[in-house]
Amino acid sequence: MMEEERATLTQSEAEALLVRGGDGDDAGGEHQNSSSVTTTLVLSTIVAASIHFGHGCVIGYTAPTQSVIMEDLGLSLAQFSLFGSMSNLGSILGALASGRTTDMVGRKGTMWILNLFYIVGWLAIAFAKVPWLLDVGRLLLGFREGIASYLVPVYLAEITPKNLRGRFTAGVQMMSVIGLSMMYIVGPFINWRVLALIGIIPGLVQLPLLFFIPESPRWLVKVGRETEFETALRSLRGKTANVFEEATSIKGYTDSMKRFSWGQMLDLFQKKYVHSLVIGIGIMVLQHSGGAHGYTYYSGVIFVSAGLSEYAGLSTLAAVEMVMAVVSASLIDKFGRRPLLLVSSGGLCLGSFLTGTSFLLQDHQMWSEGTPILALISIWVYMGSYQVGMVVIPWIIVAEIFPINVKGAAGSMASLIGNICSWIVSYNFNFLFQWSSAGTFFIFSAICGLSVIFVAKMVPETKGRTLEEIQASITSSSP
Repeated sequence: MMEEERATLTQSEAEALLVRGGDGDDAGGEHQNSSSVTTTLVLSTIVAASIHFGHGCVIGYTAPTQSVIMEDLGLSLAQFSLFGSMSNLGSILGALASGRTTDMVGRKGTMWILNLFYIVGWLAIAFAKVPWLLDVGRLLLGFREGIASYLVPVYLAEITPKNLRGRFTAGVQMMSVIGLSMMYIVGPFINWRVLALIGIIPGLVQLPLLFFIPESPRWLVKVGRETEFETALRSLRGKTANVFEEATSIKGYTDSMKRFSWGQMLDLFQKKYVHSLVIGIGIMVLQHSGGAHGYTYYSGVIFVSAGLSEYAGLSTLAAVEMVMAVVSASLIDKFGRRPLLLVSSGGLCLGSFLTGTSFLLQDHQMWSEGTPILALISIWVYMGSYQVGMVVIPWIIVAEIFPINVKGAAGSMASLIGNICSWIVSYNFNFLFQWSSAGTFFIFSAICGLSVIFVAKMVPETKGRTLEEIQASITSSSP
């Protein structure tokens, strides 16, 4: 009986929402499409894009600065490897806090906190005189990334219409590539301290915009702030939009989840969530174990070891990544998540195999005139393929497949495990590279091959479906 009353209340509230927002529209006026792009949606997306631009600056910072920082501060290879990997260690800590923080403070409130960590982290690096301050700054930036990597796709998934969700998320992710590319192109010509100060700019861009964007409507419903939910949804969809169906779906589904406990990690291990958990954890492990952070953090060293100019390698790589990011953003809602993941994983496997082959030939002094070109092309293939799908789609899928009552806990676990894998790769890459340059990339190739199999067997297509439809179908298919 109580469930029937709740359903009736939800329906009446949704009808009231429609009536209040549609005064005068029933006299023959046309409602704005709820999938329209509004000013508020654009501003919210710009804030998310700034966060990802900053992420690109963080991950791209070490490639052009490794040699000069080691020289200026007298760092050993092990000390710089620690510095480079501190962002991943910070991400692990951030991942532990990501779900609970975004659930307790809200999506928008968390953005304010992250911006503080971001600015302070870059300042610590820019003014560092001793190695430990470098590490602290990188740790703070990593902590911010550990939360943001979960927060941004969740926020975008919760504010964008279903037919625009993939395109908007991929477009925001493209800003990460632009930030990384800026570091690659500008870094070799600018003092590493000045480069760190330039990295603060995305944080300054966000500050005024945060006053004008709404909180996630789904989060507002979850915490019982019904009036603010109405305001936020209408600001995102437009004042004349017909949001009856979407409001009813969101509120009805959230109400149905209230009988479950919220935000507990142990809830993820219920039988109904097994399928979602295997998909989310599996895709994160494979995404972060396939060598991407080794390529990204230390690409300058890879290019030089392959017999190439560091600047020529970094600048051309930046161009390739930007082009492929644009391609990914334009294709994700046309071809779907799963096909792009398959193409991306296959390209990663091929690219890392060819990189390993180029170093193997170099080690045996074979085809000396061609191995640098083969290395360059193989790195293009690898990083271009990474941009096509694997860099962003796993986060989209994790944001889509878990119900809102366990989404925070699930996001924390997926991000935690992924960042542990990233830290292992980023810290050990230089040592592996010294052990066997060819063997390092062959290991990455094998892991990427496993990604192809996993995506083909386990990952569902989520394009063009509401979050509630996706989660209901996966939960119902659990053994």
